[in-house]
Amino acid sequence: MTPNNQAELEGKNIPIITVDNLKFKDLNKNGQLEPYEDWRLDSATRAKDLTARMNVEEKAGAMMHGTVALNNAGRVDFSAAEEDVNQRFVNTFITRMAGDPQHISADNNALQEMAEKTRLGIPITISTDPRNHFVNDPNATSVAAGSFSQWPEPLGLAAIDDAALVKTFGDIARQEYRAVGIQMALSPQADLATEPRWGRINGTFGEDNQLAKRLVQAYIEGFQDGDKGLVPTSVITVVKHFAGGGPQLGGLDPHNVYGKEQVYPGENLEYHLVPFEGAFAANVASVMPYYGQPINLWYKDQLIEEVGFGFNKQVLTEMLRGRFGFTGVVLSDWGILESCEGKCATGISDADIAAGVSPWTAGIGMSWGLKTSPARSA
Repeated sequence: MTPNNQAELEGKNIPIITVDNLKFKDLNKNGQLEPYEDWRLDSATRAKDLTARMNVEEKAGAMMHGTVALNNAGRVDFSAAEEDVNQRFVNTFITRMAGDPQHISADNNALQEMAEKTRLGIPITISTDPRNHFVNDPNATSVAAGSFSQWPEPLGLAAIDDAALVKTFGDIARQEYRAVGIQMALSPQADLATEPRWGRINGTFGEDNQLAKRLVQAYIEGFQDGDKGLVPTSVITVVKHFAGGGPQLGGLDPHNVYGKEQVYPGENLEYHLVPFEGAFAANVASVMPYYGQPINLWYKDQLIEEVGFGFNKQVLTEMLRGRFGFTGVVLSDWGILESCEGKCATGISDADIAAGVSPWTAGIGMSWGLKTSPARSA
């Protein structure tokens, strides 16, 4: 967008002001054009101005990634959303709303109208797990496609081995997301399927790192509408899970305490990093580290600290920011600040198992930043 082109503006609760014969949203409703409201400026300048205006509570809320609460009808629970937006100041949410696209669009628009009324009028960013495939597990990492186009799982796309097709898929899904008010894709998985017992293989592009590199890049270019980073027509992509999920000890899931150990058999860390090179070539906007706790993992003749990747300075600062030069958003996966105590740490009892109680009732915990939960003083 050039400085002389009028941006397309929409809003219901935001005054529109005119400066230099151009129109701008008056997000803080003060009748003046502030730098963060000026769409002619670059994003870094606007962000710097906005953060300077935010109070501590608003900054804390901006660091959170909430969940859009749904009611029994599968629509947005706006009373819960009101509390998150206006009292907790959260402005990024994952939605698991499925079904009629008109309902999804209407509810997402209503959330944006709610955000317009806040002090600074910061828009809400709405994310989603994949919703264009055939697997539907609302308790995990997919959403029913419904009226969205349906495509093979990433593993099926890998079997086809056609980067142009994957880019086309991303481009079509991008337009569908944007049509219903979703701006962020919590995908793709750049993980490699080198551990056949791991439960998330269907979301990967297989075990071949060069194939995965090509298809990860194509996927991101489709969703972000090119390889130049974010543009006005983009859907933000979040490549995951750095530094390569998949090589879990025994194939177990690091959402759980019994599966937190992450290993790279044969010292193959470098092999697992290759798919992320495709993401960086496509200028991916965000990176999600994995939950796993690296065990006996060496990098540049140094032993990586045995804490979860979301807490790991060597992995996130030295490797991701330093070696790969990534300057975008690091989005930790959910729940990593929760403690894991009681049944979360010990599992359900034999009696529970005999009674048919689901193991998931023990809860999950990804707080692998500490070996044990700290004692709390009175």
